[in-house]
Amino acid sequence: MAKSKAIITKDMTTEERLAVIRKVSARFNKKLKRNHVVKATETSFMDKYSDGDNINAYTDAPKYLDEHYGDRLRDQNEYESYEGWN
Repeated sequence: MAKSKAIITKDMTTEERLAVIRKVSARFNKKLKRNHVVKATETSFMDKYSDGDNINAYTDAPKYLDEHYGDRLRDQNEYESYEGWN
């Protein structure tokens, strides 16, 4: 972490201390504003089109299972009872 150049000492007057605080707070607020702008520009381009839905979600589970697991799934379903346990 960088060492601060703004140091408040015991022998400073109240006005000098307030001036240092104003200087540091102005620099901090400038940094916050800059970070907010950067964060706003880094949002994913897909956020504009997805309406909050997961675009990677497979919506037809039985079709997916049949396509990728086929006979293995059918054998397992025959083995298990309706409740899912034997």
